[in-house]
Amino acid sequence: MGKTSWPYGSGVWSKKEWVLPGIDDDDIVSMFEGNSNLFWAERYGRECLGMNDLWVKQCGNSHTGSFKDLGMTALVSQVNRMRKQGKPLAAVGCASTGDTSAALSAYAAAAGIPSIVFLPKNKISLAQLVQPIANGALVLSIDTDFDGCMRLIREVTAELPIYLANSLNSLRLEGQKTAAIEILQQFNWEVPDYVIIPGGNLGNVYAFFKGFKMCKDLGLVDKLPRMVVAQAQNANPLYRAFKNGWENFAPIKAEPTFASAIQIGDPVSINRAIYALTECNGLVEEASEEEMMDEAARADLTGMFNCPHTGVALAALRKLRENQTIGPSDRVVVVSTAHGLKFTGTKIQYHAKEIEGFAATYANPPIDVAEDLGKVMDVLSQKLAN
Repeated sequence: MGKTSWPYGSGVWSKKEWVLPGIDDDDIVSMFEGNSNLFWAERYGRECLGMNDLWVKQCGNSHTGSFKDLGMTALVSQVNRMRKQGKPLAAVGCASTGDTSAALSAYAAAAGIPSIVFLPKNKISLAQLVQPIANGALVLSIDTDFDGCMRLIREVTAELPIYLANSLNSLRLEGQKTAAIEILQQFNWEVPDYVIIPGGNLGNVYAFFKGFKMCKDLGLVDKLPRMVVAQAQNANPLYRAFKNGWENFAPIKAEPTFASAIQIGDPVSINRAIYALTECNGLVEEASEEEMMDEAARADLTGMFNCPHTGVALAALRKLRENQTIGPSDRVVVVSTAHGLKFTGTKIQYHAKEIEGFAATYANPPIDVAEDLGKVMDVLSQKLAN
């Protein structure tokens, strides 16, 4: 568990020997990330899904509001070490759908390392855009999608002394695997039956597998959980490959989705993700735009505050419950990848019933009332009677 002495208060660096054992403590760049809470979704599970052992790993309760902090602390620490050793690295760069750029810019700023981010223009939330700007990154807003940004940053880093910080880099995965280890610690080394992870570029899928597999290899647990990757229907290349028996994976052109961080049609970690799912008898499920937004809203009404990506995972869980793949007594962990406050715009649209074609079944808009006690009492009487 984390300690107050540097850098062991971090959920990542409390496992330093399993992440990056050779680095000196003075080179580590940490915001005491990780150690995120495992939320027992008792009311949502019981009332909405008929389950009694549903948990949500709140990875968005981190410094920049997403699980990307877990990998970025490892990567930026290693870059910090290399620069101190005289390696000619002018900057660190990434392509991003929002959360990676936020984590990179914050950790790079803490270390005094220049950062460069390529973002798809008008395809991320305002909260995600402002984070790298505020942290001093050089932000290039490019008129393409994430896959186009990814192609460009790989070409740029091949030509210039800029260190690539996307999840192609194994250092990211070493940090992110600690979330899987935390889950096992929080359950006192009892393995959950299913772990459901939103999937876009798919590095996190393999990172979780690495964490679970390492603990099994060390004898800390005796089995692997069955992992489920949840994809948005508008960006579902892994789901299509799964339904095809893993034959002939083909990239697709991802369509716009409210789950913008997983709007990726050509994931760089596709082969690693397929390997991980094959090893743990994993599954892939998808969710439509309305399904993800409805499910996020339904969960919010039981006390959560979920990003659309968590909505994708919850909608996938609903489908797996309805077809009885997941039983009522199975222990299930849904990985929440980012904080809901990063996506207030979509929540406002949903509750205002401004999304074309959506019934917005669980919308809860504010009610305009005049400054009049009688009118206020009328509204309260009507609503409380329901």
